[in-house]
Amino acid sequence: MNHERSRGLYGRALSVMPGGVNSSVRATMPHPFFIERGDGGHVIDADGNRYVDWVMGYGPLLYGHDLPEPVEAAIQSHASAGPMYGAPTEIEVEHAEFVARHVPSVESIRFVNSGTEATVSAVRLARGHTGRDKIVVMQGGYHGAQESTLVEGAPGDAHPSTKGIPESFAEHTLPIPFNDPQAAKEVFAEHGDDIAAVLVEPILANTGIVMPVDGYHETLRDLCDDHGSLLVFDEVITGFRVGGLGCAQSKFGVTPDVTTFGKIIGGGFPVGAIGGRAEIIEGFTPAGDVFQSGTFSGHPVTMAAGKAGLEYAAENDVYEHVNRLGRQLREGISEICAEQAPEYTVVGTDSMFKTIFTRDAPDDIDDCCSGGCRQNQSCSRYELCPKTGADVAAAETDRWERVFWQEMKDRGVFLTANQFECQFTSYAHTEEDVERTLEAYREAI
Repeated sequence: MNHERSRGLYGRALSVMPGGVNSSVRATMPHPFFIERGDGGHVIDADGNRYVDWVMGYGPLLYGHDLPEPVEAAIQSHASAGPMYGAPTEIEVEHAEFVARHVPSVESIRFVNSGTEATVSAVRLARGHTGRDKIVVMQGGYHGAQESTLVEGAPGDAHPSTKGIPESFAEHTLPIPFNDPQAAKEVFAEHGDDIAAVLVEPILANTGIVMPVDGYHETLRDLCDDHGSLLVFDEVITGFRVGGLGCAQSKFGVTPDVTTFGKIIGGGFPVGAIGGRAEIIEGFTPAGDVFQSGTFSGHPVTMAAGKAGLEYAAENDVYEHVNRLGRQLREGISEICAEQAPEYTVVGTDSMFKTIFTRDAPDDIDDCCSGGCRQNQSCSRYELCPKTGADVAAAETDRWERVFWQEMKDRGVFLTANQFECQFTSYAHTEEDVERTLEAYREAI
C-alpha cells in the first residue's frame, strides 16, 4: 500500500499539533493513515487505500459510515434549523424519554458532551449526594481523562497515572482489581463510611475486554447497599451496544444507582450523559446543589442523531445483525488461534471483539469458550484468561502494535491500534467483511 499522502499530512500535523494528533490513541507507528471518507463498514484513506473498519470511531458508530435514511433525515432537519440555541428544545425531552423507557436504572438523565464529562459529573454528583469523598475504581478501568480516576496503585498507595495531576487527588481514589470480590470487601471494611461510590465498567472495555466473573457485580451492589454508597456503571462503551437497548446492566441483571453514557447515545456526534434514580440525578443544579452546566449540552443535532439511531434499532434487526457478526468473528478467530496460536485468548460479547496476545496456553483447548471468553469456570482456559487489567497489561502488547496491527493494516483491515481498546461490528458490515478479516487473521497470526 502507498501511504505517501498520509505521511505528508502527518508531517504537517506534527508542526501544529502535539504528536500530530488530537487523541493519543490515534498516534500509530510509524505514522497514522489519514481518513478521507467512510463507506458503509469501510474507510478510505488519503492515498485511496480501502480498509474494513472495525474501529468504528472507537465505538459510537452502530451503523457504520452509512446512516439509515430516517437517522440522516433527522440530523439534516435539525442541522438546517440552526446550529444551537442556548435554550431547551423538544428533541432533548424526547431523547431523554426514550432512554428512560428502555434502560432499567434511568428515571432522570442529564446530557453532556463527552464520556469524560459524564464521568466527571457522576463523581461530583456521588460526592454531593453522599457527603463523602472517596471513590472506588478498578485497576485497568478507564473513565475518561479526569483527575479522580487517572490513578494507579492500590488503596492507601494510589498515585496519579499521568503528570499534571496533584498527588492530593489520588488520596481520595481507591483502586482495586476487577473481578476480585475479596478486595472489594476489604476496601469497604476499611473505608466504607467514606466511600461515595464505586465506579466500574460492567465489562472492562478499554483494557482488552474483560468479562466479569459470576457474582462480581452483585457483590459490588450489595456492598454499596450495605454502606450507603452509590454503584455507578460506566456504560460509555457498553451502553446501547451490549444488551441492546437495555444496555449491559440488563444483560447482567444488576441495576446501578447511576449510569454514565457516551458514544452510541449521540449517534456518532459528541455526547455524554448521566442517568439514574431521579432522587440522585436531581441533585444537579438547578434542581439540586451539585453544579453542572455546559454550552453545548443537549445539542439538538446530537439529540436528533441519538434518538433516531436508537429508534431505528428498536424497530429493526440491528442488534441481531451486529451481534451475529460479532459472534462469527469471535468463533472464527478462536478456530484460527486454536490452530496457530493456542496461547491467545479471544474476548468479547455481542458486537465487541478482540484477541489478547496472552502468553500461556491450556493443556486442552477443546472445551474453551468458542465465542469469546465468558469467565466459565469449567473452561480449560479459565485460570489463564485475563480477569484484571493487569492480566491484559502482562500480555504481548508490543506484538500487537508493532507487528500484528501493521500486518492487518497491510491486508486492508483497520483494527484498534493497541492491545487495550476493543473493536466493534456495525449494521453496515457484511459476512464478506467477516470472511475477509478472518483470512487476514490467518495470514497475520
